[in-house]
Amino acid sequence: MMAKPRLRHYGALAAVAWLAGCTVGGTDSPQARLTTPVTSSPAAVSTGGAAGALRQVPELPAPPATVGGTEQPVAVGDTLDISVFQVPDLSRPAQVDSTGRITLPLVGTLPVAGKPLRAVEAEITRAYGTNYLQNPQITVSVKDSVSQRVTVDGEVVRSGVYPLPQTASLLDAIALGGGLSKIADANKVYVYRDINGQKLVANYNVADIRAGQRSDPRLYGGDVVVVFSSGSKIAMQNLKEALGVATPIARLAIP
Repeated sequence: MMAKPRLRHYGALAAVAWLAGCTVGGTDSPQARLTTPVTSSPAAVSTGGAAGALRQVPELPAPPATVGGTEQPVAVGDTLDISVFQVPDLSRPAQVDSTGRITLPLVGTLPVAGKPLRAVEAEITRAYGTNYLQNPQITVSVKDSVSQRVTVDGEVVRSGVYPLPQTASLLDAIALGGGLSKIADANKVYVYRDINGQKLVANYNVADIRAGQRSDPRLYGGDVVVVFSSGSKIAMQNLKEALGVATPIARLAIP
């Protein structure tokens, strides 16, 4: 039976199947659409002119709130770990509530959602230093983040949603999914990213990245990685399965 890509979860992401739908050898099957490289101009491929339409780009830009791509902003639901040097009573975890604020002893509530971690650290330091502590030394880190997760799907060993380590790359995300499956096409790995409501997608060749011929792109929370299958590998897999069934029968027929 022909293997099928395991696309789920993401509405507009199915558009890439249409983008990859150039006919091969006169075939116009769903499998052909899913295993054919995008042949339109990589500079700008769009599924339509409406806002939020999927557009293919050569490289994905970093999200605008990441301070030049170096730091992901704090989001609602994140849990921050506040450490105040030599003041253990003020050191504690603080969860960002639905209004984007955290609540701390003495200083009360502070708005943090959408701000870089270092900016939050500086704001908490000012809040304590103004009225309560002399030269406070405060460190803020992310203990748990609902926003810093990546979806890995398609032809990987274990598709799913995974916590994204700091400075994680595309190869890191594929490793979280257990690596490529036996029928994966290393040339057809797509990364999807939402930038200010615009859905962008870029195609990466994992073999080139591993060979050092292309840089390993950094991923950010909310990214989706989809690995498509290889038509030739599917055909070979089907052939092996067919031979595996046929061989015992052939042996029985031999005198």
